[in-house]
Amino acid sequence: MNVKLLSHTPDAEKLIATAAKLCYSSSDIESLRDGLTEEKIESFLDMLVSIGHESVMEHVSFTFGVEGISRACSHQLVRHRIASYSQKSQRYVNENGFEFITPPAIEEIPEAKAEYDRVIAEITESYEKLANILTEKHTAEFIAQGMDEKTARSKASKMANEDARFLLPNACETKIVVTMNVRSLFNFFRHRCCNRAQWEIRAVANEMLRQCMEVAPHIFSHAGPSCVAEGKCPEGKMTCGKINEVKEYFAAMKRNDK
Repeated sequence: MNVKLLSHTPDAEKLIATAAKLCYSSSDIESLRDGLTEEKIESFLDMLVSIGHESVMEHVSFTFGVEGISRACSHQLVRHRIASYSQKSQRYVNENGFEFITPPAIEEIPEAKAEYDRVIAEITESYEKLANILTEKHTAEFIAQGMDEKTARSKASKMANEDARFLLPNACETKIVVTMNVRSLFNFFRHRCCNRAQWEIRAVANEMLRQCMEVAPHIFSHAGPSCVAEGKCPEGKMTCGKINEVKEYFAAMKRNDK
């Protein structure tokens, strides 16, 4: 798994502070910006985050590149609707010899790992066979329609991919670029940094939060799962029961100990 912060809104913390101060001031925007020292920005952001004034956070966005995750993970990621996504296409990209993700629980049991690898190998072989069969079929049809062989084969290959991909498993590795504004990130972290989140999306979320904290520590000073962001667990009887351990994990992250 590789998560990388590709870009974010410049002067993110100052921009949020400016937008927030504008709500409570009759001063012009330039005057507001000029009066925002580093100390004032930090103090103001700490106050905004602590009282949950999140609408002003929508002015700032962060863009991440994520690779080495499964399709099962990306399906969870794209459920967060207020965001933008660009994902490697299984329609236009041939998946012969595709990379795949193995869950740790399977990896640590030799018998389970052997069965998992066996099935993945069968799927890989079947995918390649099916893609080749479909490519030959479509190529012949396009040539019969008067298309030259090179063009026909190129077009046929793309058509073959879009049907052969139905065999691909959730384990298939994918790559995705995601952009979220800060308010959406807060929501994402509340749900996906939680101990009850699936292990893979939780690892992605934790790493995204860690990198956000590096560049905008005051914006994300209270970010994390609900027990960290809101001080209590919303899961009721389904709680992980490790609230103190979770709080310490994210406190260590904020201290850059982790």
